Amino acid sequence: MTRITIIGAGIIGATIAYELSLIKGLNITLIDEKEPASGSTGAALGVLMGIISHKTKGRGWKLRQLSLERYSTLIPELEGLTNRKIPVNDQGIVMLRFQDDPLERWEKLQQFRHNQGYPLEIWDKNKLLKYCPQVTNERIIGAIYSPQDRQIHPKLLTENLILAASQNGVNCQFGVKVENITPTGLDDSNNAQSYQIKTSYQTLETDWLVICAGLGSTPLIDDLQPMVKIKPVLGQALRIKLDHPLGDVNFQPVITGEDVHIAPLNEQEYWIGATVEFPDQMGEVSAQEELLENIKKQAFSFCPSLEKGEVVNTWSGKRPRPDGEAAPIIKEVPNYPHILLATGHYRNGILLAPATALMIRDKILENNTD
Repeated sequence: MTRITIIGAGIIGATIAYELSLIKGLNITLIDEKEPASGSTGAALGVLMGIISHKTKGRGWKLRQLSLERYSTLIPELEGLTNRKIPVNDQGIVMLRFQDDPLERWEKLQQFRHNQGYPLEIWDKNKLLKYCPQVTNERIIGAIYSPQDRQIHPKLLTENLILAASQNGVNCQFGVKVENITPTGLDDSNNAQSYQIKTSYQTLETDWLVICAGLGSTPLIDDLQPMVKIKPVLGQALRIKLDHPLGDVNFQPVITGEDVHIAPLNEQEYWIGATVEFPDQMGEVSAQEELLENIKKQAFSFCPSLEKGEVVNTWSGKRPRPDGEAAPIIKEVPNYPHILLATGHYRNGILLAPATALMIRDKILENNTD
């Protein structure tokens, strides 16, 4: 059987493990130094801005489109396998428009998406207030509504993916640190055809290695070939609890404006986030309270009723951002056949996880067929 080892059990590694588990003849091991979704995945808000994104061509759109298509089947598929519900807000995304936001670019995108078969609605202020009466701000002149975009609970989705993968035979090992990776089984051209992975508990032999450890990917790959640099960008978010839902209880979309998301969790609780905090010259990044306070104030300015709520939780996480190349990194390591990188998704890990997994799957199947 073809042996595949996946390092990293965030949303990317979990989705890859699940997609590969659907293929017969593979022996799959999923490893993580910590518990699943304990890194950037656990800090994400899970807002999937695909159709409402201005990406319309090239790799950026193709990845989004592939993920959108797979998500429509993936969620019910996982729920059927695990018999566990995955929280999904399928009431769409409302993107607020401000006075300095040209209408023409949205009309152009609306027509483009219509031709692709995706609806986008342009709302004036009256229509916005009709559907989202909680939005009261003089600067807001309307909104764009994307009914087919959604929001998913990242941690619970990851846990379901891992449970389903495990049920399909994936060997999941958590709390296991990878110490080094050694090429073995050289072919006539001196290219590695397999690898030895030494962990804190054992030594694994593998035919394929998929590295999707986020910020932990760089140290794993540096011993082989220093060809990827990933820097942390910190994001902070908070959770607010109200004694009643905002606006219409039957229409609770994600509301986003000026890079601030208000994501309903249930009838009384909302996630608000997230900050974007870059590292200093030493590469260090730490949470700045004033930036989280600014995000909170901005959300309150959009929906003043939020201010009546209680902040019940705040958290932060470091997103993996590639330095010197576009996000995400999905490719084979040069001069090391059968080592694949799937990392550096920055702020789009949840959105692009299905497309990433399918690309990795196809790369392995293509090579195995050859």
